[in-house]
Amino acid sequence: MEKLLKIKTRRYAAGASQYKRYTRSRVGNAFYFAFLLAAGAFSILPMIYCICTSFKPLDELLIFPPRFFVQRPTWENYLALPNLLAKLRVPLSRYLFNSLFVSGVATALHVIAASMAAFAFSKSKLRCRMPLFLLVQFGLLYNAYTLAVPQYLIFSKLHMIDTYWVYIIPAIPSAMGAFLMKQYMDDSIPDALLEAGKIEGAGIFRIFWSIVMPIIKPAWMTLILFSFRDMWAIIPSGTIFSEELKTLPNIMNTITAGGLARAGSAMAATVILMIPPILVYMLSQRNVIETMSSAGIKD
Repeated sequence: MEKLLKIKTRRYAAGASQYKRYTRSRVGNAFYFAFLLAAGAFSILPMIYCICTSFKPLDELLIFPPRFFVQRPTWENYLALPNLLAKLRVPLSRYLFNSLFVSGVATALHVIAASMAAFAFSKSKLRCRMPLFLLVQFGLLYNAYTLAVPQYLIFSKLHMIDTYWVYIIPAIPSAMGAFLMKQYMDDSIPDALLEAGKIEGAGIFRIFWSIVMPIIKPAWMTLILFSFRDMWAIIPSGTIFSEELKTLPNIMNTITAGGLARAGSAMAATVILMIPPILVYMLSQRNVIETMSSAGIKD
């Protein structure tokens, strides 16, 4: 039974990775390429400016109007970071642990919860699944900041203020994750494959973990990227007061407190904080493209 399920799972997984091909005229291709090039340049300019500023000496930081590119690059801003971080009340290792722990746990729980919810929305026979999925779609319209007050009241009633739970719990029921996974499952998992698993005697959880999850690997890899990126940069407001529970982005408040004189060091710290999300994206880039195409977002 296990060999049959593995063979069918691999077969459908290979079929799910096919891309659609489109034909355009040369003028259309040129316009499309120019638009993407302009959009990409506009998106990457802030990152380039951040990197350039991190290498600027103090005299170039004080020039007005400010220059985009650095004239005399220096490593002084990066070398000054250890001295600035040594003045923190809490060791840097504690901030690093908090960021890694919160990002890892919240991302793992979010991927599992979103996958299970999407499986129910996509393949269950419940009559209320479509109305419930409509509520999930409505959740895409709301910004996280609009829920700050209700979340604070709930965490206060549950005595969770100043705990790791204020980071983790809000990240689990993400509407975007459930929507993305559901759209991918609709396109990639045929009902015949699930019926074959049931005929072979597999239960619902066995089907989910052994058949569904391997097929939707590109989707949950994409979800890992989005969730990790958001959690790595999270700064909770009004729910974390203990310095020992704060994450790496909170260090920016300490560095930028020095004003314009520390702008270079602040940008240097920002560049360092950008490295982990970029590495995660580089590892899952192919899966992101495949997921967006299959889920109907890239089209």
